[in-house]
Amino acid sequence: MAEYNPILSAPQGANKNPKRVGRGSSSGLGTTAGKGNKGQQSRSGKAGPYVGFEGGQMPLYRRIARKGFSNYPFKKEYVCINVELLDAKFDDGATVDKAALAAKGFISLKSAPLVKILGNGEVTKKLNVVVDKVSESAKAKIEKAGGSVKTAEASAEEAK
Repeated sequence: MAEYNPILSAPQGANKNPKRVGRGSSSGLGTTAGKGNKGQQSRSGKAGPYVGFEGGQMPLYRRIARKGFSNYPFKKEYVCINVELLDAKFDDGATVDKAALAAKGFISLKSAPLVKILGNGEVTKKLNVVVDKVSESAKAKIEKAGGSVKTAEASAEEAK
């Protein structure tokens, strides 16, 4: 016997021939080809129906009434960025807006995310922040370092 070479071949017994069904009665898998007699599972094509099918009985998801309101289509998801990251990535006196954050790789402008600045960490640089939302602690830290904060919420309230 030739020496086993793992690069050229699989180990002995790893590759078996597939079951050849429906090849005559003497093969042991002839006639019904191991699928039993009649019924949905024995037919060719898609053997089973859709997920949740209950054999013709009214499925559970249709028996239960739809109630209530879902806010899911209207929910707003924010990309949260901590002030310590802003301090590390931006220079003193820089303007931090969506375009600047996208340039630094924090967000992608294609998905047009809403941005919220959180107050984890410290700020040593003077930053001008113009984003959708800013937490109270982040606002305090940015203003303490000599920066300014403008949010979309504040602009909307001023417009009223």
